[in-house]
Amino acid sequence: MSVQVIHTAGVRSEPHASWVPMIAIALGQMIMSFNVASLPVALGGMVKSFGVPPTTIATGIVAYSMLVAGFVMLGAKLCQRYGATRVFRAAVVMFCLSQIVMTFSPSAAFMIFAQALCGAAGAVIVPSLVALIAENYKGRQQATAVGALGSARAAAGVLAFVIGGILGTYVGWRPVFGILIAASAIVFLLSFRLRPDEGREDVTIDGVGVVLAAAAIICISFGFNNLNGWGLAVATPNAPFSLFGLSPAPVLIVVGIVLGQVFLMWTHRRQAAGKTPLLALEVIDSPEERAAVYAMFSVVALEAALNFSVPLYIQIVQGRSPIATAVAMMPFNLTVFVTAMLIVKLYDKLTPRQIGRYGFTLCTVALLWLAFVVHNDWSEVPVLFGLILFGIGQGALVTLLFNVLVTASPKELAGDVGSLRGTTNNLAAAVGTAVAGALLVGLLSAIALGGIAASPKLTPELQAQVDLDNINFISNDRLRSALERTTATPEQVNEAVRVNTEARLRALKLGLLLMAMLSLVTIVPAGRLPNYRPGEIPADEPNEAKGR
Repeated sequence: MSVQVIHTAGVRSEPHASWVPMIAIALGQMIMSFNVASLPVALGGMVKSFGVPPTTIATGIVAYSMLVAGFVMLGAKLCQRYGATRVFRAAVVMFCLSQIVMTFSPSAAFMIFAQALCGAAGAVIVPSLVALIAENYKGRQQATAVGALGSARAAAGVLAFVIGGILGTYVGWRPVFGILIAASAIVFLLSFRLRPDEGREDVTIDGVGVVLAAAAIICISFGFNNLNGWGLAVATPNAPFSLFGLSPAPVLIVVGIVLGQVFLMWTHRRQAAGKTPLLALEVIDSPEERAAVYAMFSVVALEAALNFSVPLYIQIVQGRSPIATAVAMMPFNLTVFVTAMLIVKLYDKLTPRQIGRYGFTLCTVALLWLAFVVHNDWSEVPVLFGLILFGIGQGALVTLLFNVLVTASPKELAGDVGSLRGTTNNLAAAVGTAVAGALLVGLLSAIALGGIAASPKLTPELQAQVDLDNINFISNDRLRSALERTTATPEQVNEAVRVNTEARLRALKLGLLLMAMLSLVTIVPAGRLPNYRPGEIPADEPNEAKGR
């Protein structure tokens, strides 16, 4: 089966639709992206407010992504059954309620609940956005609208870092989410400019598919999120239970993967019986589409890992303000925003396969560069260059891969494409964030313990007074305060600070190197993307093939 990249035939004869509906669609994307991008910026403030470690705040990010990924397929079917416009409005109201809870959260538990509620709303908003674009725009306008959706996501990241940095430094982290209460109300009002659709009464909800998909994704996300706390292989004392001494975290991941395979088998069986599946398998029935999904998962996971690692290092390790985080990440976010908008202009010159390979090559080079040049100041020019290079690759890839999936399927499968995109993006974000947290803390613990054992100044008597089983990222000031409660001499305190400083930096460098390895490996599926330019195949061929 052929896969079309951009529909170009007959574009000039198509009427030009108003861009006003796109404002509501883009803002719908922006409020979701602004929420999740604000969490890393507010990391330091929430750690201080709730008195919890940074990995607990990361659980909020994972809770959001996990709920979106787990129920976005259900959201797509709700859009098809009741109409994308109507369902979109209801989800925006739920999103508004989640931000009210978020803004006034008295504890970390309420914060995580708010993000879970927000994820439930996002599970409906994500597929509705794609369906609304397919309903309101055609041809070249549709390709432009898809690019604008990617740009809206990037723009929200920029605004989250700027607004979150300023408010987080001078006012507090809560007003950052309070803004989303008003923003979601605006989106609700603008939604009445969208073209109404009545939905299809013949669409049924596959309850078994919903349970299987949600259980698979939640198991995978939950397992990755607890790798550090419960143990990578052997169960730690923090694990709720053990299976013959094994940690339940990797077991959950394996169970999730098995449930995912069961879901695909069930969906094939249901589709063969002529019933409505939870996910139309036509959207992933070609090698090119599956390659796009694998590549999208990788690039989003890398972005999530970097977006967690940088604020962690700046705010927790360096003890700097949220606005410092915003300044440090601004080149990256601006680059993603600009690249997501401009990459569409290269679609007539380069094939998706070429753009995919070049994009992952840039990401790999950028991460390798960062691993070797990063020190204790993210504002250094070499570090900024690496972030910009990664932003170019990331911005190009996200827009390209989304466009490959959207234009490869007919309009009636737009909701399924949206659910596939939402599942991939949010599962990748949850896994990327969780793995980054577990990886960095695990590396820190191993390196720190090695440094402590190698230092004659840090005697066994002093080590016995410190909890070395729960090493985490803390600033040097907090470490000094903790050591003041022990019998440590000034010389021992200075030695402990030195070990901590070196261990944190080496953990970050090794983490970036491992991210670079993932990016390098993903060049392989990127080589399976479509390898032709628009206009080289008949414009109607993909849709006819899909319809058969």
